[in-house]
Amino acid sequence: MKAVETGSTNVAAIKNINRRSKRLLDFRAQLELGTMIWPGILFIIVFNFIPLFGLVMAFKDYDPITGVKGIFTSPWNHFYHFKEMFRNFQFWPMVKNTLGMNLLGALVSIPVTLLFALFLNEITSRKFKSFIQTITYLPHFLSWVIYGGLIITFLNPQEGIVNFLLVKLHLVDKPIEFLGDPHYFWGLMIVSGLLKDIGWGAILYLAAMAGVEQSLYEAAAIDGASRFKRMLHITLPGILPTLMILIIFAISGMLNNNFTQIYVMQNSLNMSASQVIDTYLYQIGLQQFQFAAATAIGLLKSVFAVLLLVGANYASNRLTRSGLF
Repeated sequence: MKAVETGSTNVAAIKNINRRSKRLLDFRAQLELGTMIWPGILFIIVFNFIPLFGLVMAFKDYDPITGVKGIFTSPWNHFYHFKEMFRNFQFWPMVKNTLGMNLLGALVSIPVTLLFALFLNEITSRKFKSFIQTITYLPHFLSWVIYGGLIITFLNPQEGIVNFLLVKLHLVDKPIEFLGDPHYFWGLMIVSGLLKDIGWGAILYLAAMAGVEQSLYEAAAIDGASRFKRMLHITLPGILPTLMILIIFAISGMLNNNFTQIYVMQNSLNMSASQVIDTYLYQIGLQQFQFAAATAIGLLKSVFAVLLLVGANYASNRLTRSGLF
């Protein structure tokens, strides 16, 4: 019996040694790849996790003079900044501008970009397809400072080419102050953003279309299905998961605007239509040094973004059985 027990113990010990040796060999084999990920992990810790401690400013009477120490030593304010946020006369108009531009932008950009990708996918000439892709991709690589400056120049009421053509074609009697009239601002943001990113946004759809089984198209063509029917009954269902993920991202980002785009186009004349949550945060946080109030608004915005993400994903899973998680 003792010999059997000793033998079993030795076998177990050998197995443990083998497991440790295997783990050590795996660690050495993955060491080079592992070291490549450490800078990324360090970056996330420094710029994403450590700043989370600053969220306590939203619940305290923080004074910037006290520095980092004041974040933890300042007295609690009993949700004062959250109460003041809802009392602020600018709050609801900027929420309306934020949601309005994002909702209308999503309703326009998603279907237009999808249609563009569908038609681009149907082009048989490689040279012509490459030419269209190159032309539509280029604006994405321009910063909004440059791109926005071009738009401001084109829309200039005195020397802009847009007003020049409108007047010459007798479509208007006098030049239009596009950036001076709040009624035009939402439309300008949506159209300019669409023109800048329509080609780049189509890349995801084209990548999804490339993954659709080609035999389905061949079988449909043999059965006499036209190119439009193949697009409708094969391509669209094939890219539905990708489309739903983009819709979920669009819904979860309803409270986020392209800050640079709006900030470049914003001026005192269109402020009633251009003031959104992001520009307001910049104004009170970095220009007026109200860090605690800005933190409270940013925290509330993040909470609602998470709720929108979970809700949109739940609805997508129920309706299409496809979601982000």
